[in-house]
Amino acid sequence: MLMRRDFEAFVAQDWSVVADDFDEVRFLGIDAKFTDDPNQWVATFPALPAYREEWLRQAADSAKLTYASALPEQLLAIVTLDRIDITANVAVAHKKFDGSLRLADGGESRLNWQTLYYLRHDGQRWKITGFTGYMKFKDE
Repeated sequence: MLMRRDFEAFVAQDWSVVADDFDEVRFLGIDAKFTDDPNQWVATFPALPAYREEWLRQAADSAKLTYASALPEQLLAIVTLDRIDITANVAVAHKKFDGSLRLADGGESRLNWQTLYYLRHDGQRWKITGFTGYMKFKDE
């Protein structure tokens, strides 16, 4: 849910594809504002509708660009989900955006941040309860 499905839904600007991946009651999204200083972090997404609006806005902005090849495949090449810590029915997934998306005009769009996703197994499936995202990843 945090990789291919998310990327394909994002490109299609179709929130309905990922909507059921979230626990709407428990959701909280923290925006780290691309800094490693937690004093700068803000609960920008106190509820899922706020995050949905931002996700859709970013998807619409991304759709204005023309990519050199399929965006989901490019994202899969530069985004890693290399660690998931599970304790009982909760998990923390570490997703890192580190690379450049190739644009059709020869330019590129650099991605450099990480997100920690918090998940809970509800007895049926895993659901995202929140995240701390847009955290500084690497010094450039």
